[in-house]
Amino acid sequence: MIHYPTINPVAFHIGPLSVFWYGLMYLFSFVIGWGLLALRIKRSSFARGFTLEQLSDMLFYIALGVIVGGRLGYMLFYSWAQLVADPISLFKVWQGGMSFHGGLLGVIIALGFYAYKNNQSLVDMTDFIAPVVPIGLSAGRIGNFINGELWGRVTDVPWGMVFPNGGNLPRHPSQLYEFLLEGLVLFVILWFYSQKPRPRWAVSGLFLLCYGFFRFCVEFFRQPDTQIGFVAFGWLTKGQLLSLPMFVLGAGMLIWAYTHSTARYQEKKTCSNI
Repeated sequence: MIHYPTINPVAFHIGPLSVFWYGLMYLFSFVIGWGLLALRIKRSSFARGFTLEQLSDMLFYIALGVIVGGRLGYMLFYSWAQLVADPISLFKVWQGGMSFHGGLLGVIIALGFYAYKNNQSLVDMTDFIAPVVPIGLSAGRIGNFINGELWGRVTDVPWGMVFPNGGNLPRHPSQLYEFLLEGLVLFVILWFYSQKPRPRWAVSGLFLLCYGFFRFCVEFFRQPDTQIGFVAFGWLTKGQLLSLPMFVLGAGMLIWAYTHSTARYQEKKTCSNI
């Protein structure tokens, strides 16, 4: 059994303003993500036609989608009763509460608007950006761990951890499980997979498939949200319910990407033989 290390969630102060590690994690992830994508733009084979200026614009829309979608998604998916009772709570972001699934939808909508405005392909953007998304996911989970929140279920494994607000029993450090699977492992898979030219939709599909699978698995170790509990069968959590469509959609996108890519290749081959 391990006792949770005492970590001050406030990194430093600027006058009366408190700067939290959780916010800094997202800032770091955006900086690192921008750097990696800028590197890919310089290597034209991976740029998908994007420029550094367009990358900066896209990251602005992504940040907007993460913040607005993440907060709105949390209130709709996990705290609907509070939203109905106190609609102003939607804007009380300092009280915590962000949803990855809401943030993902927010990013897709924001990028969709950017794509429409600039006459570009949304899927080309998501294929280009998807490999660095796990950096933000891993940073967010480290932020959760520093805050001592979203801990796991009670366990007797040797690395079980006693969290300050989680009672006296050791629990799975599920934030670290998510950091490893949804963050590091997913980043390695997507980064190396996207090193070679892939059919359109394939990288985005692989991201959805892997994240949906990893999140579904980790939810078996994560404590269900107190205000919701299990949503079905005595074991299905809201996180699993929201991740299932991602897994199915991702699998479908991969199948579509490769079948249509093969069909186009066969068509070109036939035309060249005429």
